[in-house]
Amino acid sequence: MEFGMFHEFQRRPGQTEAQAFAESFQQVDEAEAAGLDVMWLAELHTAPERSVLAAPLSIASSIATRTKRMKIGIAVQVLPLCHPLRIAEEASTVDHISHGRLIFGVGRSGFPRTYQAYGISYAESRERFAEVLEILKRAWTQETFSFHGQFYNFDNICLVPKPYQAPYPELRIAVNSPDTFQQSGEAGLPIFVATRLGDLNELVPNLRVYREAWAAAGHPGNGKVYLRVPVYIAETEQQAREEPHESVMHFYKYLGERIEASAVMEGARAIENRAERGQRLQTIDYEDVLKSKIVVGTPAMVTDRLAILRETLGLSGILAEMNCGMRIPHERVTNSLRLMCSEVMPHLRD
Repeated sequence: MEFGMFHEFQRRPGQTEAQAFAESFQQVDEAEAAGLDVMWLAELHTAPERSVLAAPLSIASSIATRTKRMKIGIAVQVLPLCHPLRIAEEASTVDHISHGRLIFGVGRSGFPRTYQAYGISYAESRERFAEVLEILKRAWTQETFSFHGQFYNFDNICLVPKPYQAPYPELRIAVNSPDTFQQSGEAGLPIFVATRLGDLNELVPNLRVYREAWAAAGHPGNGKVYLRVPVYIAETEQQAREEPHESVMHFYKYLGERIEASAVMEGARAIENRAERGQRLQTIDYEDVLKSKIVVGTPAMVTDRLAILRETLGLSGILAEMNCGMRIPHERVTNSLRLMCSEVMPHLRD
C-alpha cells in the first residue's frame, strides 16, 4: 500500500505567505526523512485565507532538488486551466529534475469560481480536459505532432524535453461523478477518490462501476484506486479526537459554504445536488465526520481502520490530509506524520 501526504501548503491564521512556504517545506523535509512514499501537491487559486499552492509544478521542482527518494505527485493539475504545450514542457522538466519521481495527477476541479477568475467557462471543462490530456500524450510520445480540436490547433510541433520516464510520468485522474468513474475505467487510468462531498460508503457502488468498465475494456488487473482522506494520529485516542476537532469542523463549514455558493455558478450541474450537499456539510456533526469522512486515532487504531478501507475499497494507496482545516499547529502535523510513517506504514505494506 502506497502512503502519501496530500499537501495544500496551508496558510494558517496569522501567517505571512513566506511563513506558510517555510513551514510547508519543513514538513516536506520531515516526510522525506520519515520515509514517506509520495508528497502530493494540490492546485489552489485565489484563496489567500487557505493556501499559497497555486503553482504545483514549481513547488514540485523545488521538492525534487531537496529530496532524493520520495516521489512527487500532483493532485491534481487542473488541465482545463492550462495551456497544453506549456504544461507538457513544465511536467517533463520536473520529471527530469526529479530523475523520474513525478506522478502526474490530473482533474477538472469541482469549483467554477477558479474558472471564472481565469476567464474560462466551467461548462467547457470536460471538453477542455479531454483535449489537453490528448495533447499531452501526443507531445510526450511523438517526435512531432499535430492536433486539431475545438479549443486548440497545432501543426508539426516538437516538444522539448521529452519526459524522463517512458513513455511519460504515471497519470492518475481525480473522479467524483458516476460518469467519470465509468470513463476512467474504460480509459484504463488509475483514479483518486475522496470523501469531501460524500462519505466512504458512497464510494463502494462507484468503484464497482469503475472496475466493471475497466474489465469490460479488456485492461489487465483490477484498476488502481487511491483515497484522499484526512488523517490524524496521536499517542492517545483522546488526543487524536480532540486535537484536530476545531480545524476539521472549520474546514467542513468552509467547504460547505463554497459548495453551496458554487451551485448557482455557470456550468455547475444540478444533478450533483451541490446546494444540498453544501448545506449538509455546514451543519455536520463531529461524530458523523469521525465515522464517515476522516481517519483519526492511535497508530494501532489508524492501522486497523486503513486495513478495513483497503479491503472494502480495494485501495492501492492513500493521500493523507494531515492538516484538514489549516488550523492544526505545525508541531502536531509533523508528529502525526512521523507516527504514520513509523508505526502505521510498516503494518500495511504489500
